[in-house]
Amino acid sequence: MTQAPFQLQPHNPDVLMCIANLSNDEVFTPPELVNQMLDTLADSWAVANNGGSIWADKEVTFLDPCTKSGVFLREITKRLTVGLEKQIPDLTERVNHILTKQVYGIAITELTSLLARRSVYCSKYANGIHSIARKFKSENGNIWFERTEHKWVNGSCKHCGASKVEYSRGKDLESHAYKFIHEENGKKAIELLFGGKMHFDVVIGNPPYQLSDSGHGASARPIYHHFVTQARKLDPRFLCFVIPSRWFAGGKGLDDFRDSMLRDTRIRVLEDFLDSSQIFPGTDIKGGVCYFLWDRDNHGPARVTTNDRGRIIGSRDRPLLESGLDIFMRFDTGISVLKKVVAKESRESSGGSVVLPNANAFSSIVSSRKPFGFQTDFRGAPTQTSRRCVPIHQIGGIGYVAESEIRTGADLMAGWKVFVGYAGSGDQYPSPVISRPFLGRQGSICTETYLCVGPFRTKSEASNALDYLTTKFARFMILQRKASQHITKSVYGFVPLLDFTKSWTDSQLYERYGLSPDEVQFIEEMVKPMELDDAEIS
Repeated sequence: MTQAPFQLQPHNPDVLMCIANLSNDEVFTPPELVNQMLDTLADSWAVANNGGSIWADKEVTFLDPCTKSGVFLREITKRLTVGLEKQIPDLTERVNHILTKQVYGIAITELTSLLARRSVYCSKYANGIHSIARKFKSENGNIWFERTEHKWVNGSCKHCGASKVEYSRGKDLESHAYKFIHEENGKKAIELLFGGKMHFDVVIGNPPYQLSDSGHGASARPIYHHFVTQARKLDPRFLCFVIPSRWFAGGKGLDDFRDSMLRDTRIRVLEDFLDSSQIFPGTDIKGGVCYFLWDRDNHGPARVTTNDRGRIIGSRDRPLLESGLDIFMRFDTGISVLKKVVAKESRESSGGSVVLPNANAFSSIVSSRKPFGFQTDFRGAPTQTSRRCVPIHQIGGIGYVAESEIRTGADLMAGWKVFVGYAGSGDQYPSPVISRPFLGRQGSICTETYLCVGPFRTKSEASNALDYLTTKFARFMILQRKASQHITKSVYGFVPLLDFTKSWTDSQLYERYGLSPDEVQFIEEMVKPMELDDAEIS
């Protein structure tokens, strides 16, 4: 049977712009973002290669280890097809060289492998009659997929942490055990997949973000960091991934990954998007998303650019890790404000460590999760059944629970306090940052839905602390450590602990810390006003 002739034809509209995401965990990458990443890669390649074009080099190899739609490989192929025209004038020969010698992918599921081959080879079979590649003997071509199984240890996968309850399933369902992160030796795995020693100059992609770990509610464990870690082991010349931004300051099990990223001076570009829907329309990824470029042979500060709905709100070269911190601060203005707060509260020079001493941090009076031992789904009795019942603030209002059921938090229960939601607001700016706090009377408690601030000796002190949390300044400082919708005790670590025998206003706080007009304007633009109603302050 004769193979179809090869032609390059524009697609209008681009079908890969029209595909719905499989889920929030498996997000298809829009071509616009892919091309922005490829532009970043090309710029860095040119700097490292005396102005040379990566698209005019027929020896450069590319790997997408988490192929979904095939858009990365397709856009790379398009660019190489133009860039190699002088070296390989014949179009059919040129495209065949690119597809068989330069672009490689590892699909995450059987479905995406077929979709990717259709995008790249114009055929779901690499050796089919409609394929634009001429020399493949296998149906896979250079876009590999083969079902992989998890390796269970004590109910979870030893490689990715997936729950055995959720993902130990029959052959008719996807295992979601991604080959690239389910091998101890990444280089050996690559050799087995592609049939020989392989070295990739560029590893690029958009990995799956998380898998269920069978925790409480919709608990999930991030897995995208495993792709980054495994890719670095391949020792590519460049590495470029788009991943959730929550690794900056939070994320389950991400402490070691965050530390390795922030200390890695080979990350030369970090493009941060506060609102994920800006680049993934219709998708809400809490904390936003980012992409980074890692340059193996080039150390230095990173060019950090912060984007908010098409507007750049900050861009400069700076280290990812500020002295004394263990998180990445995404806002330049946040760094300058924090240094002024530390200088005032610790009487240290603003040029030194930017750590606020624990005794001077608001977090020292914020409870951990479940301050009284009750989970979010707990529901108290609708009415008070005896004098030994106390009010419990829960989802939907107030219930009542017997004092004998309370196992912890006796000191908090006895005093006045402030309750504030464990879940904060989304990523649209200006943002309220936190849910509206409210006053907690003596003898009241709450479920895990809230954190408890206090205790305070008097209602007046608790009311002043409540008002303080509604200031834009305090909520801006919370924002600096807020990585996702969850606002834990540690997120309050940059908020200074003040004297609550007096009340505080934003104007007083701006003056206290000597904030510049530009810093005040940035805070005012990023944080929404917050008004309390009578029920919250009574």
